[in-house]
Amino acid sequence: MEKRAEALLEDNEASQLFGIIVAIFAVVLTIVAFIVWQRKKSVGRSVLITGLCDAGKTLLYARLIHSRFIETYTSAKENVDDIEIKDNSLKIVDIPGHERLRYRIFDKYKSSARGLIFVIDSVTFQKDIRDVAEFLYTLLCDSSLQKSLPILVLCNKQDQALAKGCKVIRNLLEKELNLVRVTKSSQLEATDASSTNTFLGKEGKDFEFDDVSMKIEFAECSAFSKESETSAEIEQLQDWLEKIL
Repeated sequence: MEKRAEALLEDNEASQLFGIIVAIFAVVLTIVAFIVWQRKKSVGRSVLITGLCDAGKTLLYARLIHSRFIETYTSAKENVDDIEIKDNSLKIVDIPGHERLRYRIFDKYKSSARGLIFVIDSVTFQKDIRDVAEFLYTLLCDSSLQKSLPILVLCNKQDQALAKGCKVIRNLLEKELNLVRVTKSSQLEATDASSTNTFLGKEGKDFEFDDVSMKIEFAECSAFSKESETSAEIEQLQDWLEKIL
């Protein structure tokens, strides 16, 4: 009888231990699932379209939302709408390019950014290169953006004869950003010698996009097309949107 009682007691203890292990495993799985959910939630689902005035941002927005050409005008406020891509919803936010509006509206949506599209006018790029570089530099230095945020530098208006290709624009922009970085660093040192602002790129070498923690890609497009069924002009943009889902 004693041996039988001992055996029953051992079985009971083993059963309790197994139950405890299962309970712990369930708690761990719940915690992991919650962390994953929180990370996905924190990433957000907004794709911000920004750049200088007249770069073609609103026309790109219209092409994405309506899948066709729509006459657009200079934006005085943001345009916001949702699109469905592979059963996933993304909020597309078209931010005005005017200097008095763009930073305020960008600040409004940046915490929910899943991706950032920086649109460049490939025709007037060399004329506007300083303004383009300073605006992009400010965005890349924004400490509230996630370090792994996908960024697409979209070289628009490739249908025009004088448009620069994205490889040329990338090289010229790296050189200009290097100059902007030197200027900004000097300004910081002059105003506050103890400043600890994040250095964009790697210290001791010229600026390169590959040295930035964010995932920066370059692509070409042509937003202007009155052919409602044609999407080839923005195919690289659509591929990038699918990739960041």
